[in-house]
Amino acid sequence: MSLTDSRQVTSFDRWFELTARGSTYGREIRGGVVTFFTMAYIVILNPLIIGTAKDVNGQFIGATDDIVKSITMVGAATALVAGLMTILMGAIGRFPVAIAAGLGLNGFVAFTLAPQMTWADAMGLVVIEGILILLLVLTGFRAAVFNAVPEQLKYAIGVGIGLFITLIGLVDSGIVKPGVPLISFGTGGVLQGWPTFVFVFGLLLTIVLVVRKVKGAILIGILATAVLAIVLESWLGLGPRVGGDGQIANPVGWSLNVPAIPEQVIASPDLGLLGQFNLLGSWSAIGVIATILAIFSLMLSDFFDTMGTAFGLATEADLIDKDGNIPHFQSILVVDSVAAAAGGAASVSTNTSYIESASGIGEGARTGIASLVTGALFLIAMFFTPLVTVIPHEAATPALVVVGFLMMTQIRHINFLDYTIGIPAFLTIALMPFTYSITVGIGAGFVSWLVIKIFQGKAREVNWLMWVVSIAFIIYFAVSPIESLLGLG
Repeated sequence: MSLTDSRQVTSFDRWFELTARGSTYGREIRGGVVTFFTMAYIVILNPLIIGTAKDVNGQFIGATDDIVKSITMVGAATALVAGLMTILMGAIGRFPVAIAAGLGLNGFVAFTLAPQMTWADAMGLVVIEGILILLLVLTGFRAAVFNAVPEQLKYAIGVGIGLFITLIGLVDSGIVKPGVPLISFGTGGVLQGWPTFVFVFGLLLTIVLVVRKVKGAILIGILATAVLAIVLESWLGLGPRVGGDGQIANPVGWSLNVPAIPEQVIASPDLGLLGQFNLLGSWSAIGVIATILAIFSLMLSDFFDTMGTAFGLATEADLIDKDGNIPHFQSILVVDSVAAAAGGAASVSTNTSYIESASGIGEGARTGIASLVTGALFLIAMFFTPLVTVIPHEAATPALVVVGFLMMTQIRHINFLDYTIGIPAFLTIALMPFTYSITVGIGAGFVSWLVIKIFQGKAREVNWLMWVVSIAFIIYFAVSPIESLLGLG
């Protein structure tokens, strides 16, 4: 290697802080690959949400009546935006987190906004929300709010997210299902079907590998379990759990994608959705007040989901400094805000940081290099979408459960004997999985903490930003009652 090459490598290392964070290229590559496989489902799932819902005119996104074309276009655009934004996060934010279309927010856009306006109008709201979030970041307001949060409440956010992704893994794998009265262990309290066996096998294998500290434990677990799934599907022909009408047709089938080797490997992406948004249409479609409330709902969810995700991931990666701050946090927030607007501009809904990135961190990722790898794989997936279906949910979700445990270890930093912080921390932790929302958990923790301080006579000790944010959350929780009162619901 020449002296010039040596300088280039050193500069690359220095920019990404590879050596400073105690990582290696091998760990970053493994971590990036694991994160991709853990969240590649979004390339399949987002089209099933955005691509199958109709707008006020009864048309699918892209102003088409062809659902297959709609789903195909959303899939290609989802992979494209996820790839570009994740690479941007790696290069600028230098943080091991991947970005893609946000679940929950995409459902809000598809099932709440689109039926009241055109798809272009709905995506225009997403672009506006992203721009407003970016302005809050550039003024320093978003980071200031994060720094004003009590440290133990920050840890509670990380623990709550750990439980949340554990529940995601258990639900997506079919271990936990809707039941009587609320949820049940499997179907009617009984586990059944080979896909469930695949998940249990993958979970136990990953646990053993992690306990024995095998390098690449999570990736090995995913790939080995995927091979087992392909063999079983080839042998038994289990098929999907959900039929073409969206109803459960085969209770013992695969939860999302069938792990069969695809006949077609390469597919040319259709990027016809790029730029199909309208910034002004929603204001006349549903009125000024309803539009403002819709933007506010999108903003608050996006605002705190990313902050909670970033802190949870940074804590798991041991990247929090002695003052409780995340390195390059401002850059991370800038990229995430740009991603929100980019998602709307590409008609795939707001893009946000993914907590599933914790699986890559569990594999050793500590720098933005892992995000470069994940982003590159998303761009490749845009052309090789059929190959993404090789990894079924049942093979990827064990990683979420294991990582959920790793994130739970942060609970040691919380003093539950001090009720003034213990109760808000508990509400934060409990409500994230039980409401399936990171934002609701954070909001409940913030509001309860403020109320306790007020009735302790310590209101003056509360940072003014916590007042602002807590009041914003109270308004957020009251949005539905306000809409009903105004006759908008």
